[in-house]
Amino acid sequence: MQLARFPRRRYTPGPTPIERMDHLSRHLGGADLYVKRDDLLGLTAGGNKTRKLEFLVADALARGADTLITVGAVQSNHCRLTAAAAVKEGMKCRLVLEQRVAGSYRPDASGNNFLFDLLGVEKITVVDAGEDLNAAMNKEMQALAAEGRTGYIVPGGGSNAIGSLGYVACAEEILQQGFDMGVAFDRVVVASGSGGTHAGLLVGFNSNSAGAPITGINVRRPSAEQTANIQALTAQIAENAGVAAVPPEAVVCRDEWVGPGYSLPTDEMVEAVRMFAALEGILLDPVYTGKAAAGLIGLVRAGEIARDERVLFIHTGGSPALYAYQEILRGGSTQ
Repeated sequence: MQLARFPRRRYTPGPTPIERMDHLSRHLGGADLYVKRDDLLGLTAGGNKTRKLEFLVADALARGADTLITVGAVQSNHCRLTAAAAVKEGMKCRLVLEQRVAGSYRPDASGNNFLFDLLGVEKITVVDAGEDLNAAMNKEMQALAAEGRTGYIVPGGGSNAIGSLGYVACAEEILQQGFDMGVAFDRVVVASGSGGTHAGLLVGFNSNSAGAPITGINVRRPSAEQTANIQALTAQIAENAGVAAVPPEAVVCRDEWVGPGYSLPTDEMVEAVRMFAALEGILLDPVYTGKAAAGLIGLVRAGEIARDERVLFIHTGGSPALYAYQEILRGGSTQ
């Protein structure tokens, strides 16, 4: 695959490390667990959206944009990193924040919301769940045009056929690292939200005949809906990259750990966040990686992941959001 033909900015000087989680593996008494530390990617506090923004911002610059516009939840890691990319490139940034939980936006909140201010976001528009997010972003595009400026809409999560190339590239990075380590991974586990990370990995692994299934742990939608979303996105990415389509049956989306809804805490998430911190010194986040790790732990405990499997967990970042959930996480319970 010739990814070099796509314009790309580089925000991380080299591959992120893959670490063996010895203590967690022994504690669970199951599979041999590894973690891909994409929380250590470049831009402010890292995270998976950095890989997507490398391709999206390159496209924005090629189109002469001076302002990035994007959308996310009130504690959006994607919005934080889009704002950071704008700073890096000398651009401006405008955010549309969706209150997926009614009344959840507070201007004085900690976590990512605080970082929006530090990063100098030019304008924040808050909308309620269910509102037309594309219309809200297009309104900002029109306002910029009236000022003689040029905006560029970055889709939610950076998850389109351009941004997802970041995780096609990551799949190739993982395979090279596995070769260098002498480790052939039997399975990959990743959070599945806006879908670009999950779908990009599927396309990258499929085009390299990697043979390792990828299990997506849903953080928002029911399995049937998320599966359809990922299947559609993999088709778009594969067409854009000029590679073979991913077989529909390769898309696996598990929704048992979503809980009452997006960003809403569960006991399993709290346990996972505290377990990773106490056993491996790794900080997860309560919205994405906490629930994905809860899924990983649940699959190991249920025996769905065999004892002899080498499993790679993709750490997609997001730890700044921890500071907006202190009351829930500090005591070790959602009650």
